[in-house]
Amino acid sequence: MAADMRLPTLRKQVCLSGPKGATASLVVPGDIITSDTGFMRGHGTYLDEEKLTASVAGEVERVNKLICVRPLKTRYNGEVGDVVVGRITEVQQKRWKVETNSRLDSVLLLSAVNLPGGELRRRSAEDELSMRDYLQEGDLISAEVQAVFSDGALSLHTRSLKYGKLGQGVLVQVSPSLVKRQKTHFHNLPCGASIILGNNGFIWLYPTPGQQDEVAGGYYTSIEPVSLSDREVISRLRNCILALAAHKVMLFDTSVLYCYESALTHQIKDILKPEVMEEVVLQTRHRLSDQEG
Repeated sequence: MAADMRLPTLRKQVCLSGPKGATASLVVPGDIITSDTGFMRGHGTYLDEEKLTASVAGEVERVNKLICVRPLKTRYNGEVGDVVVGRITEVQQKRWKVETNSRLDSVLLLSAVNLPGGELRRRSAEDELSMRDYLQEGDLISAEVQAVFSDGALSLHTRSLKYGKLGQGVLVQVSPSLVKRQKTHFHNLPCGASIILGNNGFIWLYPTPGQQDEVAGGYYTSIEPVSLSDREVISRLRNCILALAAHKVMLFDTSVLYCYESALTHQIKDILKPEVMEEVVLQTRHRLSDQEG
C-alpha cells in the first residue's frame, strides 16, 4: 500500500509591524492601545491604570474618540438584510430555532415563511400542527435577516421564493469575516454548480437547478441522483473554498471561480496539499489584482 509523504517545509515568518512611526493596528490581549485619557472605551477594551488595554486579539478601530477592538475570529454578528444559511435545531410553538453560527440560535417565525403553494393567508392552528411537515430538525435553509433582537438573536424570514429549504449539496463552514458583502449572494457559476455565500460563514454548494417549479413556495427539494460530473465540480469547489479560507482570501463569486480555474490542472484531493494550495491561491491573488488594476 503506497503512502503519500512530503518533506517538511520551513514556516514562513510574517511581519505584522507597519512603517516606522505608525500605530500598530493589530493587538493581542494585554496590549496597551493608548495612554491618552481623552478616548472613550469601546468593545474589546478595558482600562488598566488609566491606560486603554485590549481584552481580545484583533484590529483596533477608531471612530472619533471611541476606540474598540474588532476580533479577528468571532461568531457571526448579523445585520438586517444579510443572507444566511442555517440548520433547523428545534421546532417550537409558532417558530423554529435555527443554528446560524451566531452566539444565540436564530428564530424563524411561522408567520415569516411562505406556506407550500405560496398562498398568502393568516396562519391557523392546522399550520402550527403541521410545522414539522414544512421544516424539521436537521433541515438546511437559506434565509434573510429580518430583525436583530435586543439580546443579539436574529429574526429570519424566507418570504422570497429564492429562500427556503435546501436540497442536495455540500455545506462548507468558514469564518464569517471572509465572506464579502455583495448585492447578491446567490450565484450560478459557469463551471456547472451554484453557490450561496451566507454572510454567517455557511456556504452552500449544489448542482445548478433546471427549470424549477416555483409554486413549491420554497419547499421544493430535488431527490434526483446527482451525476458524477456534478459531484466532481462541487467537490473541487469545496476544496478551493477551503484553500482560499486557509490563506485568508475574501470569498465572493469571482475569487471562487478564479481559484476553481487555477486548480483544474490538479486532482481534486491534491488541492488541499499545502504546496498545491499555496500555488493555486497565489495564482488567484494575481488574477484578482490584475482585474482590480
